[in-house]
Amino acid sequence: MLPEFRYYPDPLGTGAFHQGAPRRCQCCGRETEIWYAYPFYTAGDEPDCICPDCIASGAAAEKLDGDFHSEYVGSVSDPARIEEWMKRTPGICTIQDTPWYAHCDDFCAFVGYAAWEDLEETGIADEIAETYDSEVSGFSLADLKEGMRRGCCIQGYLFRCLHCGRHFLTADVD
Repeated sequence: MLPEFRYYPDPLGTGAFHQGAPRRCQCCGRETEIWYAYPFYTAGDEPDCICPDCIASGAAAEKLDGDFHSEYVGSVSDPARIEEWMKRTPGICTIQDTPWYAHCDDFCAFVGYAAWEDLEETGIADEIAETYDSEVSGFSLADLKEGMRRGCCIQGYLFRCLHCGRHFLTADVD
């Protein structure tokens, strides 16, 4: 069972964690069948195995001297929220360090990877057209509609504000 991550509700479903034969967590030393698979920013060697509990508690970031994120878009004034996001929230797999969204003075939840068809099928394409900021990703909305398709070259990252429920999108080239 995974601990709850407020800013990342489905890290197993989106691939932030792998599941398989037991491995030893490099933070706590316990064996785990679920381990972190995405970026960890540290000056030392990137760890091969971090268990979900060590991420949720902040032990991994403290013991391994690193962070799970590098930048965000928006503003968050509460240092405790910034610390939770940087030190106790799994990262997402991006090509070029795509920023995480913040809105309503808090970090948004990462919903998942998205193609334009996904946005249309879930009924939020019009909302994304309103909230999308081309300055963040460097793509026009027309570029996204054309290139952010399943199997194409632009990868979308979908976020939802925990307070107002609005959706936001960043993207980068695959």
